[in-house]
Amino acid sequence: MKSNNTINNLKTIESKTQIITNEQIKEAKVIVIKPIGYPFTATILETPQLEVENKELFELYAQDQWNGYIISEGQYIFDQKILPDYAFKIINAHPNNSKITNNTSILLIENSEKTKNTYQKIETKLKLNDVIGQEQAKIKCKIIIKYLENPEKFNQWAPKNILFYGTPGTGKTMLAKALSNEIKTPLYLVKATNLIGDHVGDGARQIHELFEIATQKTPSIIFIDEIDAIALDRTYQSLRGDVSEVVNALLTEMDGIKTNQGLVTIAATNNPQLLDYAIRSRFEEEIQFITPNEKEREQILKNNIKTMPLPVTINPEKLAKMTKGMSGRDLKEKILKTALHKAISEDNIEITKKHIDYALKNYNNNKNEPKGMFA
Repeated sequence: MKSNNTINNLKTIESKTQIITNEQIKEAKVIVIKPIGYPFTATILETPQLEVENKELFELYAQDQWNGYIISEGQYIFDQKILPDYAFKIINAHPNNSKITNNTSILLIENSEKTKNTYQKIETKLKLNDVIGQEQAKIKCKIIIKYLENPEKFNQWAPKNILFYGTPGTGKTMLAKALSNEIKTPLYLVKATNLIGDHVGDGARQIHELFEIATQKTPSIIFIDEIDAIALDRTYQSLRGDVSEVVNALLTEMDGIKTNQGLVTIAATNNPQLLDYAIRSRFEEEIQFITPNEKEREQILKNNIKTMPLPVTINPEKLAKMTKGMSGRDLKEKILKTALHKAISEDNIEITKKHIDYALKNYNNNKNEPKGMFA
């Protein structure tokens, strides 16, 4: 069949990425992929609209099946698990012609309806007290609050550009939302991956539009997540034209050539050391986010357990001792949620220690197992 030939041809393209490990090949630091769809259409297939609910989990999934692939910009790779033969295009690879490893950050340009308006204003009910731990980060953020409450008072001493960095799931986005709600200012949240357009100039236009909209609603906050997708150090990447224009547009806005009084730009990354110096030097303050300690984990667990649809019989204090090194997201998504789903699947009316033990074992297995090309 013609369709089968098409698949075989495309898989031949894919096979070029599965080159035997070569010590001379550099490790991929970050790759940005875009969903393309199936290589052919059929009445029984419908091209899905992909959306990442959990960035860390998506990276583990992608690393597991593409570990060892040597990739370059413009190339296609194919899913072999949930959506077999679904194609993704490598939009950016840093550095180019590099190998995917367990350390590679894999970012997806989402194509869901939610991302059509790149710079939507976010509304939230979060308070600073809802962010458990991160006391040093909250103390440093007091200057942002004071400034946005009275922008005129600061003039040239305003905190314009702030960098949040640290382990995934430790509350960077959550704190930005809480800041916005505490002082009742608009928050414009954008993923850097969504600023990479199909054509040169698209991303730069979106940057300028974003800052224009936010400036009209000051005091306000712009939060750029996954900034490393566009702002890696030049030694890790060969900048494409569109990415270069996005970076230059962002630098222009961060430099404040226009008077953006009452506007604060916050960017977030897991790896600040990989950022290009031209971008990193624009941040007046870098605020670190760390994994919660035992007491903080206990409080996070208590807060989440209150909202669960089934009662939890294990003591949160005991569970906090068993989850050293986990982020707030880990506790909620990988322990409590996994335990909840296990209990429901067994028709239990409460979450017991055996369900928690199952979740902990599942977490440790996923964390420690070696990543092959296919599971």
